[in-house]
Order: sequence, then structure tokens, then C-alpha cells
Amino acid sequence: MLTTPRALLFDLGGVLLDIDFGLAINAWAAYSALPETELARLFHFDREYRQHERGELDSAAYFAHLAARLQLSASPAQIEAGWNAIFVGEIAETAQLLQSARSRLPCYLLTNTNESHMRFWSARYPDLLPGFDAVFASHQLGLRKPEPTIFRHVLQTTGVAAADILFFDDTAENIEAAKRAGLQAVLVRSSVDIAEGLEAVGVI
Repeated sequence: MLTTPRALLFDLGGVLLDIDFGLAINAWAAYSALPETELARLFHFDREYRQHERGELDSAAYFAHLAARLQLSASPAQIEAGWNAIFVGEIAETAQLLQSARSRLPCYLLTNTNESHMRFWSARYPDLLPGFDAVFASHQLGLRKPEPTIFRHVLQTTGVAAADILFFDDTAENIEAAKRAGLQAVLVRSSVDIAEGLEAVGVI
């Protein structure tokens, strides 16, 4: 059962922004002799992907990894364009909920991301970041969800007790990790889950 929080913590992709990695595959298909179905099979959240999200692997190195793995005869700029094609747009219903919630409680963003993506979505959606009291980006911290250390970092930085934070994320693994860290957490499948979570604790 959820209890009244002192702060809210939001994931980005799948919660605030609609994303589709199939759009990256589609963009890269123009530069590979491999069929799109094979590109989709070969692309996954591998060790290099996780290193990139922790900032251990910069964009140039990660794009070179993608070029080799997917057999792309593309420039780094072309690979990056495909990489950033995943962003479909803001989820309007969630944006409205966030606007209402931030008038009541501090709101924080916790996202697994990377240098290229953050530069892109910060520019594409300029009204997004000002809605948060702080932004915790994996590549800047050297930590990523579902690692317990990233939740400890959020708690230490905000000064809010774990049980007093309500976290929204679209990945079950991250939700379970947050709960193990003591946070309240809601798995997001649509903006309805966010609305119901906020209503349950009297925020909206």
C-alpha cells in the first residue's frame, strides 16, 4: 500500500517520453546489407550499451561498436541520427500530471541515458528539464538502474528518506530494485498508472 510521499521520482523513457528502438533499427537499415529483422536480432542492451549508459564508453566508441556489430557503412553522424530517432515525443498526459504534482511536491528525474541522447532530448523537449528539482542521469553519475548504488545516490543527494519517495518507472527490474532500496514504486504501463499512483497518495 502506498503512503503519502515527500518527493516524487520519475523515469524518462516510457514514462515521460515515448520511445521506440525500432525506429533506430529502421534508420540504420539503410546503411547495412543485413535485413532489418537481423539488425533487430543483433541489437540489444549488451555490455557496451550498459557501459555507454554509465559513461564508461563515450559516444564515438559506442557508435563504432554499433557499426561493427550491425555491419553499418555509415558515418558516426549517420549512426547518431538513427540512435536519436528513438524519441517519438512527449507523453502529454504524463506531462500534465507532472505539472500538477510539482506544485505539491519536489519532483526528480532518474534516467538511464547517455551523452548523445541527453543532448538530443534536452534540445528537442526544452520544457522538460525545468519541471524537475534535480536530474540524475546515469552517464553523469557512472551508475545506472537497477544498481542499488544509484538509488542510494538519489537518497543522499536529495536528503529524502527512501520510504518518503514515490518512484515511477516502466521497467519491472528497476521497480523491484527501488523497492529493495526502500522506495515506494509504481510500474508504469501507461499514464493511467501514474495518475492512479498520485491519486492514491493524495498528490492529485
